[in-house]
Amino acid sequence: MTQPAVTTSPPSYDPRLTNEDLAPLKKQTWSSYNIFAFWMSDVHSVGGYVTAGSLFALGLASWQVLFALLAGIVIVNVFCNLVARPSQVTGVPYPVINRAVFGVLGANIPAIVRGAIAIAWYGVQTYLASQSLIIIFLKFWPATAALNEPTFLGLSVLGYICYAILWLAQAAVFWRGMDAIRRFVDWAGPAVYVVMLVLAGYLVSQAGWENISLDLSQGDSLGFAESIPVMLSAIALVVSYFSGPMLNFGDFSRYGRSFEAVKRGNFLGLPINFLFFSLLTVITASATVPVFGELITDPIHTVQRIDTPFAILLGGLTFVIATVGINIVANFISPAFDFSNVSPQRISWRTGGMIAAVGSVLLTPWNWYGNPDAIHYTLGLLGALIGPLFGILIAGYYICARQRVSVDELFTMDPGGRYWFSRGYNPNAIWATVASGGPAIASVLVPKLVTAVDVTWIADYSWFIGCGLGFVAMIALERRNPRITAA
Repeated sequence: MTQPAVTTSPPSYDPRLTNEDLAPLKKQTWSSYNIFAFWMSDVHSVGGYVTAGSLFALGLASWQVLFALLAGIVIVNVFCNLVARPSQVTGVPYPVINRAVFGVLGANIPAIVRGAIAIAWYGVQTYLASQSLIIIFLKFWPATAALNEPTFLGLSVLGYICYAILWLAQAAVFWRGMDAIRRFVDWAGPAVYVVMLVLAGYLVSQAGWENISLDLSQGDSLGFAESIPVMLSAIALVVSYFSGPMLNFGDFSRYGRSFEAVKRGNFLGLPINFLFFSLLTVITASATVPVFGELITDPIHTVQRIDTPFAILLGGLTFVIATVGINIVANFISPAFDFSNVSPQRISWRTGGMIAAVGSVLLTPWNWYGNPDAIHYTLGLLGALIGPLFGILIAGYYICARQRVSVDELFTMDPGGRYWFSRGYNPNAIWATVASGGPAIASVLVPKLVTAVDVTWIADYSWFIGCGLGFVAMIALERRNPRITAA
């Protein structure tokens, strides 16, 4: 069995920048399978299924949807390898490696931004998983239907009960530590695959393979020329969906026993795994047409329509497990490190994660996620905030620092330290964030406000706009007034 990773914190490290969770790892033990299982948990979620299914509403043919999904995930794979290397080499999490670019205090800026986004998504994923639990309650305890009417702040009593159950279950897994999370993820990803195969097999057997049509496009069919910009938007949507875990992937790659092991895990977990998951999604969705008379792209609704106790219990619990998996790896661990980085001695890794968990409830995610445009609009805004931070980190590490980082200097408040810059902040990184973040956010918000001309398509590329501008701005500012020097 893989042994838990061990950190080492030399006495010279400043306590204002250090605790046992942020210090460099002494042992890095994760194998390629552990990284592969991480991505399985990230991919096999209700949100991922619905996002893939929503692409059919764009008027694309099934082969075009599959191409867009695969092209998008290949891009994600490349970018994940880029962001994985600095943390794997140094053994430090995402907010700490940012100290080499933003400064030992300036690194709190990307940490807080990423942590805040994780809080929002933590609430959404918990809410989606609670819907599966509600179906189980209604099926096996019909009397609970009386508790399923909206009451307080837009959610029913039963909704609050199911949300609380999921909230506590995730907190229990998280509280046991990173090694317990790894064991849960190693088991959850394959388990979800088994049930998805069973669900697809059952629906296909009911429909008959001859009645399965992979042409699921809705609305007006698009010609080839018309479909090109739509496919590009779909590719951008896939990248935006994974932009959160992609940005802070260093929180996980730091545990990899080697960079090669991390790259193998990424290849298996992203292009290979996602292609198979996408095929299952298309086949399962297509089978709902002959079986139920309509296209259903939400797996929770699919299981509900089967309406047999075993299917509802097995399917409901599986999607609960799948969502818990992605929530912990994508939206619990990130703020745990991010908020701990702000005040290491006051906020431990566990405390940072619980801040996110409590904050997710206060946001009442069931209210703002109910909008039909929420999937595309939310992903666009998410990408707008995360893209600049990604581009700046990549430019700072690969171009400005030339992949050389002094690990010990990441943990000193000495004004003469390499990463002290100006009072603990790198002005170039700050201005690059402003210069790229403003246009990226505007690309999402302005099209919603300007109705005279249809430019809503720009929002689909918010991540790429922010990432590209952040990358270029960081390099330009560093060349004009160098702050980062290779260690």
